[in-house]
Amino acid sequence: MSAGKGIAVSTIANVRVSGPGRQARSDAEPSDVVIAGGEIVDIAPRGALRAAGEVLDGDGGWLVPGLWDHHVHMNQWARIAHRVPLGRAQTAAEAATLIGAAAPDETGVRVGIGFRDGLWADAPSLAVLDAATGAIPSYLLSADLHSVWLNSAAFARAGFPANRRGMLREDEAFAVMRHLDRVDTARVDVWVADAAADAAARGIVGVVDLDMEWNEEAWARRISGGFDALRVDFGVYPDMLGRALAEGLRSGDLVRGVTGERAAFAPLARVGALKVISDGSLGTRTAACTHPYPGGQDRGRLNVDRAELLELMTRATAGGLACAVHAIGDVACSHALDVFGMTGAWGSIEHAQLVSHVDIQRFARLGVAASIQPTHALDDRALVEAYWSSQTALAYPMRALADAGATLLFGSDAPVSPIDPWATIADAVGRARGGDEAGAWHPEQAVTVEQALAASSRGGAGVVRPGAAADLAILGDDPFASSPEALRGMAVRATLLGGRVTHLAS
Repeated sequence: MSAGKGIAVSTIANVRVSGPGRQARSDAEPSDVVIAGGEIVDIAPRGALRAAGEVLDGDGGWLVPGLWDHHVHMNQWARIAHRVPLGRAQTAAEAATLIGAAAPDETGVRVGIGFRDGLWADAPSLAVLDAATGAIPSYLLSADLHSVWLNSAAFARAGFPANRRGMLREDEAFAVMRHLDRVDTARVDVWVADAAADAAARGIVGVVDLDMEWNEEAWARRISGGFDALRVDFGVYPDMLGRALAEGLRSGDLVRGVTGERAAFAPLARVGALKVISDGSLGTRTAACTHPYPGGQDRGRLNVDRAELLELMTRATAGGLACAVHAIGDVACSHALDVFGMTGAWGSIEHAQLVSHVDIQRFARLGVAASIQPTHALDDRALVEAYWSSQTALAYPMRALADAGATLLFGSDAPVSPIDPWATIADAVGRARGGDEAGAWHPEQAVTVEQALAASSRGGAGVVRPGAAADLAILGDDPFASSPEALRGMAVRATLLGGRVTHLAS
């Protein structure tokens, strides 16, 4: 490959055009792709056109639309390498021991992430954590980010009264996470840049960032400082909706505040949707469901009831903002679809992990995208079987939604699962991983490679054709001839953003 990283390419030579819609091409032989103004302007048989400008030799690789992760928390993902991993803890005692053995960070606290207490034999408690951690403030963030386990010193530091379980959930947990995220922005911006480079190496050209902050300011600062690896659509939360509307932000608007010569890069970041967390999560057993969780009458919780959701989405829609409604349980999903229909709002339901049979068709009828994280389906397999076995709704109904004509959008919800689109695609297609002795989980809900690639492209509709943005990835193997496990290890030779090389394999 001749052109180097950071170079704007005029011709991609010797590639096999692939991805969604590939059937429209009658010639499976390698082609040359001509780029100008950040767009594909021509695709011709190899050597039919005289190459001009910078040339990237695709070496017979497969060209697909650049990939998107439609749901990330970029700040949290960037920090994950600097927090104590707790995913391997099999008990509360083990998780407490892991965090207690860790050294405090530069702010004098310990922060761990990734515990899954839904199947633990012992219960988290303040006493267990205090015994393991002493006087150093210690915070354990759950894998789903909907609960935080704190010791007494952390409760005091966060300004919350301690409770016997040591656990905060939902809004109180989110408040603690926001407090933890108030660290030096320059250091975090370096971590974000590293995470973006890693994403580009996997063929990613864009993310939907749903961090719980005023994201416009953060992305204007990063782009002004040199960030140029990805496109970003950033979310707005309800407590910031008034400010967004007062300042006239509309979905699709360019980020404001990019300074000097970097102003040309402002189109990399755009205003996204109003993000509303309408219910809880499966891992924390707070997703709002029709049937109770085992052992009682608890059906989860609505963080935002239907009346408040109607008010929020009405204001957002009137102000030109799309809506992205977190709804995991079937009750929350039904309420969200109701309000989309009542308001004429556009956008997505985030997660859609448990969907009533009667609601499957409503996604397509209302034009509401289903933004799903296929990796969660396999991560949550045991939890679904333990806690949702009595539910009559469909769990992770990707194929049912696709067959109904709904738009699928895939993502990771990083740091809940890693930013890795090929793992996402493999999990969606195979519904299993190597070593799954029980075999594929609900294989009837598997999607095709074409559907998975489309769902992993911008807006669920990426295609390589003249007139499309030159946001592209060159692969080492044909994704349509690859097994799920081969997809998981897909080699990405190069990634291009508007024709500019953001990743080039060595």
